[in-house]
This record gives sequence, structure tokens and C-alpha cells, in this order.
Amino acid sequence: MVVQIDAEPSQEEIDRIFQALADATRRDILVRVIEREQSVSALAGAYRMSLPAVQKHVAVLERAGLVGKTRHGREQRVHAEPERLARARGVLDAFEALWRHRIDSMDALLAEGPTKEPKE
Repeated sequence: MVVQIDAEPSQEEIDRIFQALADATRRDILVRVIEREQSVSALAGAYRMSLPAVQKHVAVLERAGLVGKTRHGREQRVHAEPERLARARGVLDAFEALWRHRIDSMDALLAEGPTKEPKE
């Protein structure tokens, strides 16, 4: 069985997504903006770091396509991009399907029982 990972996201795109998700602060920012759109300054208030540090985290998430920003007056509001999250999930689903196929193959081999040695 050949499991295809959606050809739509490039390897570079997949790398950016999972590198962005590798950091706990970025994952927390993502959770917060999934729950509701927030300004960058409101996000910064939730962390013990400077506004520029939070802006850098948001920029990494934005480059990965996991969040987007819109301007409302002088404020930049951050929102989640659910389509990109779905693409990341699709990549993980493909890996899961591959492993499940391997496990099913091993189960089938074990169910066959021991092979008999030919008599000499």
C-alpha cells in the first residue's frame, strides 16, 4: 500500500508549519487566536516577554501560514488560518495511515503462525 501525502504543501511549507509548532509559546499563541482574534499587544500582555518578542513569534506563525493579521485602525489583529492547520493535520494523517498499514501487515504475518521448515 502506498500512502500519498497531499502533494499540495511543499516540503518547505511543511517544514515551516512544524517548525512554527515546535515552540510552546507559538502553540499557545495559536490556541489563543483560535479561540478568538486578538491584537498583538493583547497577546503580548499574556507573556513575560517584550512586545517585539511576541511580534517575532507571530511573524513565524504568519510565515508558516498558521495565522494571519488584519489592521483595524492602529491595531493589528491576529486570527487563525484553519485551512493551513487542516493541511498539517493531513500530513500527520498520512503518516498515521502508513504506520497503521505497517501494523496491519505485521498482524497478518503473526496470524499466519510459524512457517514449517521443509523436510530434508
